[in-house]
Parts: sequence; structure tokens; C-alpha cells
Amino acid sequence: MERTRNLGDAQRRIDIGRVVELSFAESDETYGYRRVHAELVRWDVDCSPELVRSIMRELGLVPCQPRPWRHSLTEAGAVVAAIPDLVNRDFTADVPGAKMVGDITYIPTWQGWLFLATVIDCHTKAVIGWAMDDNYKTPLIAAAVQMAARNCDLPAGAIFHSDRGSNYTSAEFAETLKELEIRQSVGRTGICYDNGVPRTHQMVAA
Repeated sequence: MERTRNLGDAQRRIDIGRVVELSFAESDETYGYRRVHAELVRWDVDCSPELVRSIMRELGLVPCQPRPWRHSLTEAGAVVAAIPDLVNRDFTADVPGAKMVGDITYIPTWQGWLFLATVIDCHTKAVIGWAMDDNYKTPLIAAAVQMAARNCDLPAGAIFHSDRGSNYTSAEFAETLKELEIRQSVGRTGICYDNGVPRTHQMVAA
């Protein structure tokens, strides 16, 4: 019985660790354990601040501390800085596939966290692409946008918009969009209104 309990605690720690990594990555590696814990609480993840602190230390997740004279919270790489914001909070489109928005969320299951990447069409507000896995690495979001391209006849100049998460701004994902002839767009760091379709819009499955 004790061994079973220990195995359960170890699996729970692994599961929480994956969500801690997701929160840390989405903050552009700026969140300390207190802010990560606060976000996990908002996500209904049952854990203590000290558990989050311990997991972050174990995973080597150290938040970057901006110097006083820097204007931004994080030091963006050259590739990230080169990606423009082509949406400017206008989440409307005249035709299907012209403008798409992507994001990653997670779903708790009996076997651990299931990560879900989605692509929403700004014209129909339909989820036209999605992918699921036990991690949120770049192939997950690539699979979602590839499904969107199969499900929708994308017009010339189609835009895919996201936040500045490391996977969305990776060279690997940029190559995927290039192959699909999709223009890449990202919002500003830490400005949630730049990065998602307003909740007042109804989302439906394609």
C-alpha cells in the first residue's frame, strides 16, 4: 500500500511538472514560483507554492530577471523580434482561412495531462485544426496547423497568429508555416489581448 502511494505521488509530481513547464514557457521564462503557482491555481491545479518551487528547482526553471535599464521583460532572440504582429487585435476576416489564431491548453486525465493545440478560423470562429499529445513540443502545434490547412482552402496571404511562446517562435514551426505558404504573426509579450479571439465569439468544431 505504501509503495502504491509513493508511486502515485511520483506520478502526480510528474504531471504537475508538465503544467509548471507550460506556465513557465508561456511567461517567456519570466515567472518565478509564486506567479507560476498563482497561474496553476487559476487552472484548477491542486498544489502548494512550495511544491511548485521544488519542481521548478528540480527542472532547472530559473526565471530571467530583467536589468533595470531594459524596456522589455525578456530578451527576445533575433528570430522572435523579426516576427510582426499582422493582426493588431483585429480577430475578424472576410473569408475562411484568411486569418487563424492558435493556442495550447491542457486537459487532466487519469493517465496524466493531455495537451491540446487548436487553430481557430477568425471568419467562422470554428476550430479547423487540432492535435493532442502528452507534451506541448513544436510537432504538436505543427500538426494542428497542418490539419487546418487540410480542412480549409487557405487563400493567398493567409495569416497564423499566436503568442510568443518558444514553440510558436521556433525555427521548426516557422518552416512548417513557410511550407504551407502561411504568414506568421505574433502578439506582444505579456499582452493577452494581442493573442486570442475574444471570449464573446462562439467557437464551434469544424
